[in-house]
Amino acid sequence: MTMKAQSATPENPADLMQQLRLLHQEVETLRGEVKELKQQKPAPSAAEATAPAATAPAAFVAAAPSTGSPLFAGASVSGFVDTYYGYNLNQPASQTNTLRSFDARSNEFALNLIELNLDKPPDPTNSRLGYHLGLGFGQAMNAVNATDPAGLGFAQYLKEAYMSYLAPVGKGLQIDLGKFVTPHGAEVIETKDNFNYSRGLLFSYAIPYYHYGARAKYTFSDKYSVTGFLVNGWNNIYDSDTGKTFGVTFGWNPTKKLSIAQGYMAGPETAGTNAHWRQLSDTVITYSPTSRLTTMFNIDYGRGDRTIGLSKPVFWSGIAGYVKYALNERYAVATRYEYYNDHDGFTTGTAQHLNEFTGTFQRIIAHHLITRLEFRHDMSNRPVFTKGTTPVLGQNTMAAGLVYSFDSRETKE
Repeated sequence: MTMKAQSATPENPADLMQQLRLLHQEVETLRGEVKELKQQKPAPSAAEATAPAATAPAAFVAAAPSTGSPLFAGASVSGFVDTYYGYNLNQPASQTNTLRSFDARSNEFALNLIELNLDKPPDPTNSRLGYHLGLGFGQAMNAVNATDPAGLGFAQYLKEAYMSYLAPVGKGLQIDLGKFVTPHGAEVIETKDNFNYSRGLLFSYAIPYYHYGARAKYTFSDKYSVTGFLVNGWNNIYDSDTGKTFGVTFGWNPTKKLSIAQGYMAGPETAGTNAHWRQLSDTVITYSPTSRLTTMFNIDYGRGDRTIGLSKPVFWSGIAGYVKYALNERYAVATRYEYYNDHDGFTTGTAQHLNEFTGTFQRIIAHHLITRLEFRHDMSNRPVFTKGTTPVLGQNTMAAGLVYSFDSRETKE
């Protein structure tokens, strides 16, 4: 072993120095190559740097449950804020506009409605169960829920709340159960979906606002549909009698420019008795001869209740006409005329004939912000309005409304 070691050792110092220089050159070359490899390798991400050395198999990771809740899958959120400034030229001492429910306050800034909606429509390709929840706060909610026998606080902030089921019948029969707005009338609770800022006489007095119960809708084609419902009654979750109100609405769209909706409902509405039935016929005709011009007509007739001192059923009737013209994508003008006959004073508190004319100018700012300026003239054959504290036959009002709306569906591709 000693002889082998001695034979591998250089015989003189010059040879030893030469081998050391060669070894040093090889070491420097290896260092340069290692440095280049480090520069070419990408730095680990934060997730990789903190990840444990052992990871789960790919099959196990793919099978991990989703963190999304099925309750909210496919749901959307929408809503709006509606505020206005109103002024009554009669300057009533009460600062209240007579016969007005949604824009009742005068000479002040007022909150009409803040609304928030959560929707999940039933879908035959995903889930046949769905729901709709609509919450609201403001003057409009007080007006809508004021007549519930259980009191204003019972469901004061609940505009709608119902669950839906799309039954596999033909093209689909949708069944809803809960609280929902009435199918009658040409106007709705939401300002942004009407032609004018203020609500008309027919919407406020001729028809109900909402119902609680069950309804079912079936669409035969793009021209025909029918909706039937069985509910507690008019504007009530809590029923004050043992009877139920039924109704039906037929929808007919003979052309793309013309649509007709005919509704009928009947049932006992007098507290404590099922003897006196209230009936309502509601007709809405919409005609749009051009993309810019839309006209609507609404006819209502109600009958049935009996009041103290009257042996015959009371009745009320009315007709309304609407015209809206879009000047362009941002500007539009609209008018409304109504005649309302409260023959026995059952709905307004005074037996009277009412006429109303409204003119509205609308401007849309940035798609989500709607501004409206409105002038309205109300007339009656009875002095139901006030000028200061004096009863008069009419009133003139002005309003400036501002509505901001949002919808999560607009952000989806």
